[in-house]
Amino acid sequence: MKDGFVKVASGTPEIQVANCEYNADAIIALIHRAEADGVKVLVLPELTIVGYTCGDLVLSTALTDAAMRALERITRATVGSDMLIAIGVPIVFGHLLYNCAAIVQNGHVLGVIPKTHLGNYGEFYEKRTYAAALETTETMHICGESVPFGNRLVFCCREMPLFNVGVEICEDLWAAVPPSTLLADCGATILLNLSASDEAVTKVDYRRMLVKSQSSRTNSAYVFCSAGTGESTTDVVFSGHDMICENGTMIAEAIPFGPGYCVSEIDLEFLSRERRRFARKLFDNTDIVRVPFSMDVCETKLTRTFWKTPFIPDTSASAATRFDQVLAIQSHGLAQRIKHTNAKKLLIGISGGVDSTLALIVSREALALLKRPAEDVVAVTMPCFGTSTRTRANAEKLCNALGISMREINIGESVKKHLDDIGHSMDVHDAAFENAQARERTQVLMDLANMHGGLVIGTGDLSELALGFATYNGDHMSNYGVNADVPKTLIRAMLRYIAGKSDDALKEVLIDIVDTPVSPELLPPKDGEISQVTEDIVGPYELHDFFLYHMLRRGGGKEKIVRLAKYAFDGDYDDATIEKWYALFIRRFFSQQFKRNCIPDGPRIGNVALSPRGDWRMPSDAQPHAFQ
Repeated sequence: MKDGFVKVASGTPEIQVANCEYNADAIIALIHRAEADGVKVLVLPELTIVGYTCGDLVLSTALTDAAMRALERITRATVGSDMLIAIGVPIVFGHLLYNCAAIVQNGHVLGVIPKTHLGNYGEFYEKRTYAAALETTETMHICGESVPFGNRLVFCCREMPLFNVGVEICEDLWAAVPPSTLLADCGATILLNLSASDEAVTKVDYRRMLVKSQSSRTNSAYVFCSAGTGESTTDVVFSGHDMICENGTMIAEAIPFGPGYCVSEIDLEFLSRERRRFARKLFDNTDIVRVPFSMDVCETKLTRTFWKTPFIPDTSASAATRFDQVLAIQSHGLAQRIKHTNAKKLLIGISGGVDSTLALIVSREALALLKRPAEDVVAVTMPCFGTSTRTRANAEKLCNALGISMREINIGESVKKHLDDIGHSMDVHDAAFENAQARERTQVLMDLANMHGGLVIGTGDLSELALGFATYNGDHMSNYGVNADVPKTLIRAMLRYIAGKSDDALKEVLIDIVDTPVSPELLPPKDGEISQVTEDIVGPYELHDFFLYHMLRRGGGKEKIVRLAKYAFDGDYDDATIEKWYALFIRRFFSQQFKRNCIPDGPRIGNVALSPRGDWRMPSDAQPHAFQ
């Protein structure tokens, strides 16, 4: 459970209706499988000991007694295991029968949760046999122990304060206010649902939506387990649909009529961080009964996927939707700024790199929204000492393919004059030599904007802002930064996507621009080729975007972020390389905050942003020690 990870599983055993001994064997076998996988929380289906579809048979004392004997045998089988197990079982309490979840660990029943909302419509007739949960928590005697009985139990790990478990049963999730909402408000971070949700056309999508929604609304992990093979098919069919969701994201799923078992790791530190971010108040509800349990704290072996490129969706369909959304936000944001300022022209410095390419495309889209011609974009290429043949040619090809005229202003002589004025040698290629070029380009654009009554469109991206890899009051400055919230990995992916939808001329140049090494081109080229490669200087952008996401979005510290990077990039980078570039990322992220504190306006795109007016407030002189 190192770094806040807890391994959970949802498992649907194959059962026989009303055969408690057979079902106990199947449940014990599944428990052993989960133990072998290192699982710490296992959820089983609703009424799995008897079968949800046993109907009126459950009113027989013979069956409920057999269910209790099976539960006792299952409980004994857990001796020596600290795994928390939620088992569906019918239980008689007083003179009434309840549809319950028994929570078992290490040979003991810790508590029993009765179902609150009974399905009593369509194919469901639970009120015929079961009573709804009581309003109060009582004490019941079961398996030789006195345990709490009620729907307001939260199971709390002594050794891991963030590890708190709440339980509800099937229909409870379908209610207007599920019991798990209160349990989450009172501290439960992992919510379990023992279900018998029968299958129907399109129901699987609705079920997924419910699970993801409840997980998201409560900033919790939601582990859902549904009945499957062995349940009666007299009138309905059960598919064994199992899901594990974290903060609204599905991280593991056993699809309907699939394996009936899924396992993954819940990041409790992330869930806690989300609750702090939303200032989710922890209610001290006096009706809540907190049931303590103990668990050995050990390192959790990771099996879930952590994407190398977390800003890019993992499926092509989702990625296409994301790219269209990003472009729409950028272009609509810029269109509003054009309208507000009554800008006559848009000035963009075109380098032949990915950032200025996307900014140019966004600018054309924004003008189209306003029913204005592409000619209102003034694309300016400003070659100097470091400009390569490849990027200069791509800048021209790009403008031609987009139907935008390009103006060339060579700034070499102006920069030489400036360097001579300040007594700087042309042979010294230091920061002053490089930044003089960047600031001259910005001065040219700003002056042209004044001439044309226009706006300078910023091209710098989120990754560069995070690293501070921009010249202060050079390319750092503009009138509106359309890429300020778009990381480098996402820009590259977006351009490839746009290329795939474009004509041959535009497609060809976009692909070559993406394939060109990222460079500020401030040092003289060698034989016409780029001599200054950004990723050789500051490290791979795919690593820095990974670090940025896990630091800002998921709240990780050094040990956790580096661990996840080594896991995600296994085989791509060795451990020393990842640690080296992480150290540089943190150093630059903290030292360059002064640049981010005065960046121009720009549209917010996602949940990781660095605008000081919106998502990220940080003093320029903060110290990085806690993150190193």
